[in-house]
Amino acid sequence: MQPNNMYHAMRSLKIVEGCRRTHVYILHPNSNSTAGLGGSVGEKFFQHLHDHLRVNSIRTKSTRGFTNFLANNNDNSSIENLSILADAMTIYGLPQSDFIEPQIEPCLKFVNFVETLAENYVRIQSSDQLEKSGLYLEQCAIFKGLHDPKLFRRGLRCARQHSIDVHSKVVLSAWLRFDRREDELIGISAMDCCGRNMECPKTCLISGYNPESFDDPCDCRRITREDRPIDIDMRDEECSTSFSGEVDEDYYDMSFCVGDEEIRCRRFDIASLSQPFQAMLYGGFMESRREKINFTQNEISANAMKAAEEYSRTKKLNLFEPELVLELLVMANRFCCEQMKSACDEHLASLVIDMDIAMLLVEYGLEETAYLLVAACLQVFLRELPNSMRNPNVVRFFCSSEGREKLVLVGHASFLLYYFLSQFAMEEDMKSNTTVMLLERLGECASQTWEKQLAFHQLGCVMLERKEFKDAQKWFEAAVDAGHTYSLVGVARAKYKRGHTYHAYKMMNSLISDYTSVGWMYQERSLYCDGKDKMMDLMTTTELDPTLSYPYKFRAISMAEEQGPEAAVTEINRILRFKVSPDCLEIRAWFLISMSDYEGALRDVQAIVTLDPRYMMFHGKFPGDQLVKLLRDNVQQWNPADCWIQLHDRWSAVDDIGSLAVVHHMLSTDPRKSLWLFRQSLLLLRLNCHKAAMRCLRMARNHTSAEHERLVYEGWILYDTGNNEEAIVKAEESISMQRSFEAFFLKAYVLSEEIPDPESSLYVIELLEEALRCPSDGLRKGQALSNQASIYVDIDNLEEAADKYMTALEIKHTRAHQGLARVHHLRNQRKAAYDEMSKLIEKATFSASAYEKRSEYCDPDMAKEDLSMATKLDPLRTYPYRYRAAVLMDDHKEADAIAVLTNAIAFKPDLQLLHLRAAFHDSMGENASAVLDCEAALCLDPNHTDTLDLYEKVQARVKEQPPT
Repeated sequence: MQPNNMYHAMRSLKIVEGCRRTHVYILHPNSNSTAGLGGSVGEKFFQHLHDHLRVNSIRTKSTRGFTNFLANNNDNSSIENLSILADAMTIYGLPQSDFIEPQIEPCLKFVNFVETLAENYVRIQSSDQLEKSGLYLEQCAIFKGLHDPKLFRRGLRCARQHSIDVHSKVVLSAWLRFDRREDELIGISAMDCCGRNMECPKTCLISGYNPESFDDPCDCRRITREDRPIDIDMRDEECSTSFSGEVDEDYYDMSFCVGDEEIRCRRFDIASLSQPFQAMLYGGFMESRREKINFTQNEISANAMKAAEEYSRTKKLNLFEPELVLELLVMANRFCCEQMKSACDEHLASLVIDMDIAMLLVEYGLEETAYLLVAACLQVFLRELPNSMRNPNVVRFFCSSEGREKLVLVGHASFLLYYFLSQFAMEEDMKSNTTVMLLERLGECASQTWEKQLAFHQLGCVMLERKEFKDAQKWFEAAVDAGHTYSLVGVARAKYKRGHTYHAYKMMNSLISDYTSVGWMYQERSLYCDGKDKMMDLMTTTELDPTLSYPYKFRAISMAEEQGPEAAVTEINRILRFKVSPDCLEIRAWFLISMSDYEGALRDVQAIVTLDPRYMMFHGKFPGDQLVKLLRDNVQQWNPADCWIQLHDRWSAVDDIGSLAVVHHMLSTDPRKSLWLFRQSLLLLRLNCHKAAMRCLRMARNHTSAEHERLVYEGWILYDTGNNEEAIVKAEESISMQRSFEAFFLKAYVLSEEIPDPESSLYVIELLEEALRCPSDGLRKGQALSNQASIYVDIDNLEEAADKYMTALEIKHTRAHQGLARVHHLRNQRKAAYDEMSKLIEKATFSASAYEKRSEYCDPDMAKEDLSMATKLDPLRTYPYRYRAAVLMDDHKEADAIAVLTNAIAFKPDLQLLHLRAAFHDSMGENASAVLDCEAALCLDPNHTDTLDLYEKVQARVKEQPPT
């Protein structure tokens, strides 16, 4: 592409808001009228939906039952809505299995994940300070495949903590800020500091390693336009051009002549600026013998020469206007005045506090290779994401090859920078030209093996999404050549899309033969076969990795085709009980609509738009929130009192998805949005939907008009992103303004995780007591009572604990049954404990944790049954695997015990599982395997005391062994 064309293309780029999720793109197989989604019937149907929603807003209805409502047959609009939904099913039918496929994950995945974790840990421990930041960045890339935001964030924090150069500090600090999405917090400036040195924009511009101050609060204050010392673009304002005052004329011994002006100088001072000046004024040149030197032809203004003379005496720039400092920077470059260049660079960098100034100065910085100035501009661009990438000049700056080459010259082009930018772009719009160009720059910056693997694999994923299958295959093959085995899945998929199904099947066959089998291998191979072979591969996939959603979706759709939608709902429920995702909810909602279960469908669609407000239903053509309106007209309408009753019932039944739907309904009618958004975030955290939970918390913070509430929500955001001390400060600030349940609860909750001694535990109990004295509803008070009881158990006050749990149960806090069972158990009342957990199971039929906990209070055979049910309901719970492995180990079935843990670690590399397997290996004398598992576990948590002790013991034993 020619430069002019490239520039034109860059100007036309536009990042589309939102990243489309996986949808079910399916046509009705037997309808000729639906050939192609653009067909006339389909278009008329969607036009019908749009017209209906435009004309018919949500109506206020009585709370009578839906059956009576239909029987009266008086509301024509509701009957029309039913007709529209029936038309939808007629036109599109049920989902078809041929039109879904699993996504290739755009991250590093390994066939030997434990070894990868262990190697990373060992290299970090043995590396010097210069290497640690890069190794922690690699750890971030490894953790990305685990989908655990806390692990990824910890890796980012460690990379920032150990960074030395300004460039790395700037990028990593901006990434940490972006990870919290502070751009969504109203009233927070991009250049605001969270209070810690690691994210302070001023601290980031200071080179060097300073671990002692990493978590210390910084003293930088917020800088606004009113605060800034000089406004560069306000040319009509007076700016200081005065110099430091008169100096005795006898001090000067020479002059520089610029045009008609004569600038008096001291020869020694000017010579001290650089070697060229030293040579000119004291060397063999004729200027060394002249008192007046003509400087007119050097393109240096008289004012700049005056400023240079003053700097040579005072070494200060603070009195000069920015334009003059820029001219001094040019002069410093031309005459190799390194000290003056550094001073100009630092001074100009301190002025960069917003996008306007950054855009004005970045070109100067690039032209004059001013490292700090470019770093300061870069910092603003990164901290202003995503808004900055809507500026075509910024897009061109980052995306073009010319922009990267300029950054290389000034020392600011790095894999780290483009890794951050490409991750942001992929979240915004995976198919955009911006994403492609940033990934291309990422590949150009890649030097280490893992960097090449990641860049090439992600390029392959993006090209596959763009349906550029030939290019996708090329990039996936490049990633494979770099050593990324998982990219073979991408190669196979690209070949399949190009019509080479048999080649794709053979490739996956070879992969399964060559490596230890994991779930994604069989999942991919299932795409390239049919019938029983396909179903067998999908069954094997679920056995090896029950967390992969595609097999459940395929089986559900197949069951709908063969057995009806009821069987399909049962199958898709298997994964929704432990892993909630919009695509699985969409399939279930589709089936429920076909069964005329509009209440169930409404519940699921409300949950979908809570997880992703921009989710598109009906083959990605109709907004989910509008479908909510359409379905709501066909179910019983609730007033606020009904909503509270429904929420209490669902909360008591431990129905988190149902509770989420009720809260969504309350949000549409209750003006106190911040309260319900906060409740929504708590439910989402329970469902392990961390990203959506954080979005709700940010919205709650933005919607509230009360300062004390805003501080509480900010405190929860800080806590959930690992900033516990700041969270406590926010809670205390809120309490000082107004005593509230949530402020006391926040402070108590955070402190309860950090203080183990009995005295501190009593303080937490007091805080919760203060919370209970404040106004709140039963749902939250039940939680506070349960937390109080838990702390009483920890300090062996079982009487108080039992009392608090009973009080919580009286207000329908069902989960208190589990705590009360623990109290019975500690009193040696196992039967009572078992019965208590049975009560919980009666109310929460599909609670895996209830079955797991009840297993502790019964005989071994019944425990096995309960744990089997717990694993069936939630295969991600690790206790059942550890229990089964321990039983096998006690029976001297060591190989079987190791196999149980190994199978679980393959899809959930959990700290406790790795530690237990390491202990088993140690007891069997397999030191090498024990060391490997310890190192992998310590990669996940370097401070895990039990694993550290075991690791030290095994290493000592290895050293004692005589060499073979």
